[in-house]
Amino acid sequence: MISFRQSLAILSTLFSLLAVILPLAEINNEAVSLWSDSGLGAFALVSILASVAIILNRLSGWIADLVLVILPHAGAWMLLARLDIADQHLTAGFWCLVVSAWLMAWILVDQLSAKKSNTPATKRFYSIVVPVLFGVWLLLLWELVVRGLEIPTVLLPPPSMIGARFVASTDILWADFQQTFLKAVLIGYVLGCGSAFITAILIDRSPFLQRGLLPIGNLVSALPIIGVAPIMVMWFGFDWHSKAAVVIIMTFFPMLVNTVAGLSITSSIEKDMMKTYAASYWQSLIKLRLPSALPFIFNALKINSTLAMIGAIVAEFFGTPIVGMGFRISTEVGRMNVDMVWAEIAVAAIAGTAFYGIMVVIERACTFWHPSFRSSR
Repeated sequence: MISFRQSLAILSTLFSLLAVILPLAEINNEAVSLWSDSGLGAFALVSILASVAIILNRLSGWIADLVLVILPHAGAWMLLARLDIADQHLTAGFWCLVVSAWLMAWILVDQLSAKKSNTPATKRFYSIVVPVLFGVWLLLLWELVVRGLEIPTVLLPPPSMIGARFVASTDILWADFQQTFLKAVLIGYVLGCGSAFITAILIDRSPFLQRGLLPIGNLVSALPIIGVAPIMVMWFGFDWHSKAAVVIIMTFFPMLVNTVAGLSITSSIEKDMMKTYAASYWQSLIKLRLPSALPFIFNALKINSTLAMIGAIVAEFFGTPIVGMGFRISTEVGRMNVDMVWAEIAVAAIAGTAFYGIMVVIERACTFWHPSFRSSR
């Protein structure tokens, strides 16, 4: 029975052999073979040998890890260097090598994912390495495809161009980050989630409010952001206050619904036990029901960490001072500075991911007792 890893190795061997047969590029209408580039020729040969060894189960353990770490990444580096040669047209042989390197990296990721760790530190190490490798190869393939196929940078700039713009525009990106994230997103997030949490407590305390406020909250959540944002700009002005108002509207309902659902999850037996201890409503809420509702509350906090960023950026499209991520994206698109647009998108992605990660860390610290975390240790 051929394993999935062996199937990938077979495909890698086929593409490496095709790269040997097919021309690598054309320069001045003359075909250039793989062996004109000694580095890529050696990469193809070693890839074939390593793939055959994997197919025959002759390459395993730490030696396999070392080979699979060095080989595809060295090949990708040489493939990127090949792109710098002027007046050439890359042909099928080049792209066969790209696919072969990618398949070898896929084998590495599959091998690391299948490893069993006996210590939490090792498990954490593999949980970080695998996504990092996936992200690195996403950027490598992006760079190779965009530059190799000569895609216009107006349509899709390569990561190297975006990185250069990022480094050259750190002062502008930092000012936009302060305006959008540190002011609109964080303040709106805190006010939206905080007000929704307090409202959920009031709804839990009063069934009348539950019948009256939840439908209104559902109505507010259904309002389109592109309709709400211009109104908030008219009410609160062009500065960050209107963007924070949009974030409050977007984050209110998810927090409200999840908190109400979490507070209602406590069983009747647990409530009766608190009554036998003569616990008041607030004692039962703080010591029993809120801890039980924490997974629901953190679920809403994680959802809102991404919604808040989206809401603030979209709201800036409808009126803002000459600073902010949404303002910069809309302005630079009109100027055809797509690399700056992607740099802003990168900042938003990094900020949103970091914000989500902080919520996950706090959740683990507060709900370490939950079965989902206990089973993963």
